[in-house]
Amino acid sequence: MLLRPLLLFAVCLCLAPTETQADLSFIFGNISLFNLNFKTPKLLGRSITVNSNVKIDSDVDPNIQEDSHLSTYNLIKKYGYPAENHSVTTDDGYILTLHRIARHGATPVLLVHGLLDSSATWVMMGPNKGLGYLLYEQGYDVWMANVRGNTYSRKHVKYTHSQAKYWDFTFHEMGVYDIPKTIDYILDTTSFKQLHYIGHSQGTVVFWIMGSERPEYMDKILFMQALAPVAYLKHCKSPVVNFLAEFHTSVSFVLRLIGVHEFLPKNEFIVMFNQLICDETTITKEICSNVIFLTTGFDKLQLNETMLPVVVGHAPAGASTKQMQHFGQVRRSGEFRQFDYGWLRNHWRYNNITPPAYKLENVKAKVALYYSQNDWLAQPADVQSLRRRLPNVVHHYLVDYPEFNHLDFIWGVDARELLWDSMLKQMRAHEIDNNIDTTN
Repeated sequence: MLLRPLLLFAVCLCLAPTETQADLSFIFGNISLFNLNFKTPKLLGRSITVNSNVKIDSDVDPNIQEDSHLSTYNLIKKYGYPAENHSVTTDDGYILTLHRIARHGATPVLLVHGLLDSSATWVMMGPNKGLGYLLYEQGYDVWMANVRGNTYSRKHVKYTHSQAKYWDFTFHEMGVYDIPKTIDYILDTTSFKQLHYIGHSQGTVVFWIMGSERPEYMDKILFMQALAPVAYLKHCKSPVVNFLAEFHTSVSFVLRLIGVHEFLPKNEFIVMFNQLICDETTITKEICSNVIFLTTGFDKLQLNETMLPVVVGHAPAGASTKQMQHFGQVRRSGEFRQFDYGWLRNHWRYNNITPPAYKLENVKAKVALYYSQNDWLAQPADVQSLRRRLPNVVHHYLVDYPEFNHLDFIWGVDARELLWDSMLKQMRAHEIDNNIDTTN
């Protein structure tokens, strides 16, 4: 079981530029990720003092340790909230799990997580720091989606997740199948005609795709709020995404060659690595936090490092390698379009040698865009390109905190003061202004 991830790890080390300055170091471009002889590393020009007397033995707060292992459902129950599990089967056979903080009779809100994430992201920081809990306290019926391939949605009516066919999807299928079926289920269950939608990162991508390919669903959205909205990646600063864009063909070939169809699977190697690197009592939590920042942008003040064991207990939550390749294609092409199979297969699938662009003009629902200067994935210039293409942007807001990064939208220590309170005001305003009765 360990052979494939070890091979993948070795391949990644070979593909990325490295430099040996100590017993063992790993450098991505000009960014030193870690240096395992614990000499002082440089991280984006920032020097970090390291104590050489490192204690690896874990002494994590038992409460945090417990939360790192609890499912979303059990996390909600632990903190005294009404938790429910629901199951949805898509038209193409994927069985998805929905988690609910149930307030029966209240307006439903659907929360859709980002890439490599799950429903846990909305609650794992705890009752005072989770957007899911806040929305419930504000009187909403909170539903949290899990898209195909993540921790809670790994079943199919025909395939198992160990079969390559199971992983033959990107975020395109999530927007066409997963989100529409999830919305139908919620509205059928609650007897409401519309719901609020809040998406983070990939959770916004799948909404744009649903609007493009299934525009009739726009009538079922009361108000859509996009956190760190992604569609265009032309100005993306994330070395990870840029690496995928630059080497997507060779990486895809190698992964297929060794039979890796799931990206960063949650197996013995990943669990061991997470426990070693993200233990809150060891100096290596610096490695953990900086690997996270490498993808999203650096902002140490908004990351509660005490909660890192919980974060890595729930993430990465699963994605297909094809899905990652699709993000690389979006970055490389500068266009928001369907998966590129190569000119021959494109002609067979799309009747054109290039994949079709998504029809953002079909996204007719009311949309609010929330973005930040220090988000390496959803750069302001790309968000503005998206804004110009969407026909019904009723609000857009640049977070008034220069260091706010991609993950601060959901995990930031001060996210409520900087963002969430403003979002709640927008929700209330659009409920009052909306002329459509949201209940039967």
